[in-house]
Amino acid sequence: MTFPALKTTGIIEMTVPNGNCVQPVVFMKVCLLGRLSYLTFHVVGRVLCQLEPCGAVEVDQAVKAAKLAFGYWSKMSGMERARVMIEAAHIIESKREEIAEMEVVNNGKSITEARLDVDSARLCIEYYAGLASTLAGQHVQLPGGSFAYTRREPLGVCVGIGAWNYPFQIAAWKSAPALACGNSMVFKPSPVTPVTAVMLAEIYAKAGVPEGLFNVVQGGQETGSLLCQHPDVAKVSFTGSVPTGQKIMEMASKGVKPVTLELGGKSPLLIFKDSDLENAVRGALMANFLSQGQVCSNGTRVFVQKDILPEFVKEVVKRTQAIEIGDPLLESTRMGALVSQPHLDKVLSFVDRAKKEGATVLCGGESYVPSDPKLRGGYYMTPCVLGNCTDDMTCVKEEIFGPVMSVLPFETEDEVLQRANDTSLGLAAGVFTRDVRRAHRVVEHLKAGSCFINNYNITPVEVPFGGFKMSGIGRENGQVTIEFYSQLKTVFVEMGDVDSLF
Repeated sequence: MTFPALKTTGIIEMTVPNGNCVQPVVFMKVCLLGRLSYLTFHVVGRVLCQLEPCGAVEVDQAVKAAKLAFGYWSKMSGMERARVMIEAAHIIESKREEIAEMEVVNNGKSITEARLDVDSARLCIEYYAGLASTLAGQHVQLPGGSFAYTRREPLGVCVGIGAWNYPFQIAAWKSAPALACGNSMVFKPSPVTPVTAVMLAEIYAKAGVPEGLFNVVQGGQETGSLLCQHPDVAKVSFTGSVPTGQKIMEMASKGVKPVTLELGGKSPLLIFKDSDLENAVRGALMANFLSQGQVCSNGTRVFVQKDILPEFVKEVVKRTQAIEIGDPLLESTRMGALVSQPHLDKVLSFVDRAKKEGATVLCGGESYVPSDPKLRGGYYMTPCVLGNCTDDMTCVKEEIFGPVMSVLPFETEDEVLQRANDTSLGLAAGVFTRDVRRAHRVVEHLKAGSCFINNYNITPVEVPFGGFKMSGIGRENGQVTIEFYSQLKTVFVEMGDVDSLF
């Protein structure tokens, strides 16, 4: 396998979260230029690769290349674009295992989850390929034989800025609708997980997209700022933290550029006493421990009706303690390593603070050292369940972004709804109940963009995903996202004489 690379002038080091690593290398500035190869992964805590952050020159180079490619791609029919995108999806399918293994090294999640992420990326590209040929406007008949029509047109060069928890999937989620609408994209992955976005760039190139249509630039905050403020960028789509999203929105506003922001969450999961307990426990585990808890939509505030609280907690703790932690490349592993040492330290500090504020650690919440000597420098911790939590605790109010579940008791529906909505965030929410009327009644009152009934963290690409309040603006996936990557032009056609007042 090869990755693009350019000559280096400045270096950022990247360490491998799961303890497996590859030969130190010089990474790339702009995709599809040069080559880079990697060896087998083996030692813990060593450098995976070296990155050169892209500066103004490289960002301008990437945007200009994307602008040039846009001129060609946007003139193609939707069917022609769809054929290329379908070919990209086929290549992803053929390279599923290869991409998944690299995502494990890139991020630290289990191979089982990484395969599902690759599948999601492929399905997303297939879905928007199917929509590419359906983009259409509207005809409106006016008096006197005159009429108007609308055209749905691409925006131009779009910028995608990805997060480190789903590197490959997010790159696809952002690029697929953009490309389907006729746009080009410059994508900046997180500097913590830079590798697999480059693989997607190579896949698009092999599928036949015009050179420069999907460019990858590497770097941190400065590179992102250069992208957001570039005069030839038409739109910015960002996934990440609320503070960074606010800065991106501010920068984009100076150019009156539309933004899609998928930001943080502190989502509630409501479990009523009439729930199917087995499914409720499964849902709570899925809502908290996917990708080592590093999921923005996670339902980390688990509200359980008092009548079933003891039974629920007993079962959740038993299942949590049984989660297999270790080498994420093994089929049996269900929890890999957190993404970095600083992030692990941050998550563990939340657990320590929760204990000081009166919460009870029912299980987990500690650094974990795998028995395999190759993994002993990895960033592992045991998944944690906190009991005796109250709404004013830091662990309940702030996004931890790690494998930490906070369990809170409640008595009535009205009470739990008020508590569930008492947050500035609103990305997701869930409810478990056998009462279909209650389920829909509760969902109606939950202030969140994505709500789940008797399940959690299911994200089919056909369904829009995004948040309310400070959890973001716009949507990803689903048919509605076409509106966020295109603009509507209205054309008036006069069939008679001009009726002038002058």
